[in-house]
Amino acid sequence: MNKSPSEKTNGVHQNGGEHNGTTNGVKQCQNGSYSSDKSPHLEEHLNEKVFNDAIHGAISLHPLCVKVVDTHEFQRLRFLKQLGVSYFVFTSAAHNRFEHSLGVCHLAAVLIKSIRDRQPQLGITSQDILCVQLAGLCHDLGHGPYSHLWEPFVNKVRPQRKWTHEEASVKMFDHLVKENNLQKEFEYYGLDEQDMVFVKELISGPKPCTDQDWPYEGRSKNKAFLYEIVANKLTGVDVDKWDYFLRDGHSLGIKVTFEYERLVRFSRVLPGANGEGNHICFRDKEVDNLYDMFHARRTLHRTAYQHRVVKIIDSMLIDAFSYADKHILTKGQNGTLLPLSEVCEDMKAFTFTTDNIFHDILRSDSDVPDMKKAKEIVENILKRKLYPYIGHTQTVRDDI
Repeated sequence: MNKSPSEKTNGVHQNGGEHNGTTNGVKQCQNGSYSSDKSPHLEEHLNEKVFNDAIHGAISLHPLCVKVVDTHEFQRLRFLKQLGVSYFVFTSAAHNRFEHSLGVCHLAAVLIKSIRDRQPQLGITSQDILCVQLAGLCHDLGHGPYSHLWEPFVNKVRPQRKWTHEEASVKMFDHLVKENNLQKEFEYYGLDEQDMVFVKELISGPKPCTDQDWPYEGRSKNKAFLYEIVANKLTGVDVDKWDYFLRDGHSLGIKVTFEYERLVRFSRVLPGANGEGNHICFRDKEVDNLYDMFHARRTLHRTAYQHRVVKIIDSMLIDAFSYADKHILTKGQNGTLLPLSEVCEDMKAFTFTTDNIFHDILRSDSDVPDMKKAKEIVENILKRKLYPYIGHTQTVRDDI
């Protein structure tokens, strides 16, 4: 059982023994871990919790990650379909954001520890590793009902808002820490305010970077590669994609052939051109493996994500939510009743907003015309009375 901050033992730590060497000011322990002096509790392997995952097998999570998982805000992800309405088309696409988030946390740890072990001169600390794990775990906290469907719904009803789930994920992370009094737990495991900023920067995604200006506060420019592990807009190769390609392919019955294990093994941090910081690179002989990875993405989009019936049901649900917007109200932080399109601004209300909205509409006995219309649409989805398919277009970009 994990000790609370008030139950620290008299100088007895569980990090695997005495230090026997240093690298760039980062101490190496007998168990092979690298740690700074900020906390003796960062490497508590004996207290890690093991989950049996359908994709990665037995995976273990750091005790602090387990504390985050065991909250109402994180458990909400159990009730958000990873592939949204694809479940109405592909009968086995029933997996949720919950297991995907655990998988990304696991892969983030695998990749960063592999780089640390091969390149100790980078000075990757245990705080760095834990922050990257937490970001992988919490990167999807801000998704709404039916995952990516929620953004076009909110932006249809409130076009001036330009809401994104990454923005909400950062807000939900702050809310989770505050509501569950986890600040002391973060401190117990050696994470300070700068580390919290770093986690939120990783969740919110990459920012534009120039040679002169470094846009981040959590870590300095020499650790730019840490910002490429969970979400990598530079190359598109990151652990978020690795997990959802494999997980979605498994649930959809679509064979995905790329091997992330080889990418982990043949990854290396190298300096970028023009002083733009260090980047994660891969051996040239892995080019076919990387091609297979992006081919898997194309196959998943063509076969499932952009399937014509999936897009039709997307449109129908967005219309149903739009009709029901002002009539399904959720109590927020200050007792204010919020319509559907505004619950994502209040994390207390958003915590209770899940895929169950579909059944809230279905059970409605309201005589309000808009609610009756919303109910008719969701009933038509279940009865397979779908919008007619007219055709499709493909946008052409001149800059490709």
